[in-house]
Amino acid sequence: MLTSQQINRRTILRRASPRRRILAGSVCLAVIAFFGLFWSAGRFDFEIWPYPCGFKQKYDLPCPACGMTTSVLAFAQGRVLNSFYIQPATALACCVLAIAAFLAFMTAVFGVYFTFLERLVAVIRTKYAVLALLIIVSAAWAVTLARALAEAKK
Repeated sequence: MLTSQQINRRTILRRASPRRRILAGSVCLAVIAFFGLFWSAGRFDFEIWPYPCGFKQKYDLPCPACGMTTSVLAFAQGRVLNSFYIQPATALACCVLAIAAFLAFMTAVFGVYFTFLERLVAVIRTKYAVLALLIIVSAAWAVTLARALAEAKK
């Protein structure tokens, strides 16, 4: 049979090189350390500074980053829905980080990686990823602003 007549099978999994396994293990440990740091930070009282945000002090409105730390704290403590309520963009980013940590764990421990990720990265251009990130953060800020304005009218 000619090569052009053969069925081209796409494999879902591929063997990972030792370098890729070490990199995946590093990514997994970094994400676990990030969430572990926020999980342990949840035990401390951060109410020392009532308004550490200069934007909030000046305009009495939340800035785009307001609620991000609180949202990550809630996510790291297992309160995922509360995290989405506090700051949706940060909760979405935390979900993406958790999925990335899981896939990195699979690559590091079992020595396989998913080929669809290579195709996904090849298709998505950096400018589109940055544009999507800006849209998500802007939408989350709009939600936070609407919530703050609704509370101010009460």
